[in-house]
Amino acid sequence: MTTVLARSLRLLEALSRAPEGLPLAVLADRLAMPRSAAHRLLTELARQGYVRQGQDGGPYALSLKLVSLGLTFLAESGIPDIAQPVLDRLAAETGELVRLGVIRDGKLVWVAKAQGARSGLRYDPDNGAEAHLASTANGQAWLATLPEAEALALVAAQGFGQALPLGPQAPRDLPTLLARLDQARRQGFACVTESSAPGTAAIAAVVRAPQGQAIGVVSIAGPASRLDAGRLAALAPALLAAAGDMSQTSQASPLLRGPP
Repeated sequence: MTTVLARSLRLLEALSRAPEGLPLAVLADRLAMPRSAAHRLLTELARQGYVRQGQDGGPYALSLKLVSLGLTFLAESGIPDIAQPVLDRLAAETGELVRLGVIRDGKLVWVAKAQGARSGLRYDPDNGAEAHLASTANGQAWLATLPEAEALALVAAQGFGQALPLGPQAPRDLPTLLARLDQARRQGFACVTESSAPGTAAIAAVVRAPQGQAIGVVSIAGPASRLDAGRLAALAPALLAAAGDMSQTSQASPLLRGPP
């Protein structure tokens, strides 16, 4: 990948996490990029309609063009028609956040969600982020389906997240992670508490293609104060049923079906 393309994509990724926009200096410093280079790239991205700048040299922000592309892609993928009703039903039944992650090219990316919590504490992170495999229930559920060498290679490539604001129970070494994966295999789902983030808990199960391989992950997440071990275990049957429903309809979605 050329330096220009790589830097342009990094700028877009940074702006995707800042809906109010970011000043040029902040963007350049955050990405360890020369300000002159950042300015040239942002100017070209703005000329192409992917970025806009506030008045009088204000902060840069994503335009709706990129958002429109993403929404069009999801619409064409069949996710809104196929997966969203299942997510909505599970969220209403559990009263917690339900998310779908799609596995592609060795990564797990959240693509859809439904919020079931209507009051009190709510856990509702942004969509579209790549899951940290070692610490999330989603990641552990997927890793548990893989041969050990393949799972550890994915973790090694991503790391244990030393620079991430993980929770105090996040696995920080291979023996701890392997024990979690073994438990997920025996249960048929993965559970974490204060692992991917402080004060949160989650349970996740894989969505499988007809051939049996994992193609996605469905999870239920919320505040750990509400999702203790007993509550997580009680949610498992509904989660597994939803994952099964999505597995049966997965071939109708190009995104879930994956490449031929």
